Amino acid sequence: MTAPPDVDVEALNDRLAREHSIDDYYARAALPIRLIERRRLAIIRELVGACAGLELCEIGAGGGHVLRLFPEAHLTAIDVSQVFLDTARKNLAGYDVRFIKGEVEKLDLPPASFDRIVCTEVLEHTLDPAAILAALARLLRTDGVAVITIPNDDLIGRLKTLVRRTPVGWLLRHRIEWGGDAYHLHRWTPAGFRQLLERYFRVTDFRAAPLDALPLRACFRCVAR
Repeated sequence: MTAPPDVDVEALNDRLAREHSIDDYYARAALPIRLIERRRLAIIRELVGACAGLELCEIGAGGGHVLRLFPEAHLTAIDVSQVFLDTARKNLAGYDVRFIKGEVEKLDLPPASFDRIVCTEVLEHTLDPAAILAALARLLRTDGVAVITIPNDDLIGRLKTLVRRTPVGWLLRHRIEWGGDAYHLHRWTPAGFRQLLERYFRVTDFRAAPLDALPLRACFRCVAR
C-alpha cells in the first residue's frame, strides 16, 4: 500500500493522538489488547538489552510509554506530533530525556548519534518508511542495536472480523478499533517487512507478540550491515 504524497503527517498524527488517547490505550483497552501490548513491551525490553548510560532514541515516541522501560539510559524522544510529545513530557517527568519534534529523516542529527534506537508501531503511519529506515541506519552506531516493530495488519484485520461476529464484539463495539488502525498508510506481513528492513540492517532476532503462533506484532532486533 502506497501513501498519497499530499498527506500532512503532522496533522494526521496530531488527530490520531487526540482521537485515540495513548494513555487510555495502554491502561484501559480491552484486556486482550493490553496483554498483547504488555508482551510487545517486554519483547522490546529484551531485544534492546543492556543500555545503562547509553544513548537511546525512540523514533515516534508517542506518549513515552516505551521509553519508560529504560530509566538507566540517556533518552531522546522524537515525534512529529506535538500532542504526543506533550503527553510524553508528562509520562517521562524525572527521566534523563530530551524531546525533539520533527520527522527523523529531515532532522539535522549527527551520524552515529545513538547506541540504541527503538521504532515501534510507527512506520505504518509514515509517508516514506524506506527513508526513515535509511535515517535510522545512519543514526545508529556501529556496535548499536535497533529494535523495530510493526503490526501484522492482515492478521489483525481477520481477527477483528471474527470478533465482531461474536457476543464479545457486540460488547466491545467501537473499542475494537482502539489503536488507530484506520490511520495506517502502509500494511505489511512480517515476511514482507523483513525484506524492506534488510535493505538497511542485518536482522539478528525476531519475536512475535503475543506468540510466535499468533504474530499480531512483529518485532525485529537489528544491527548495522
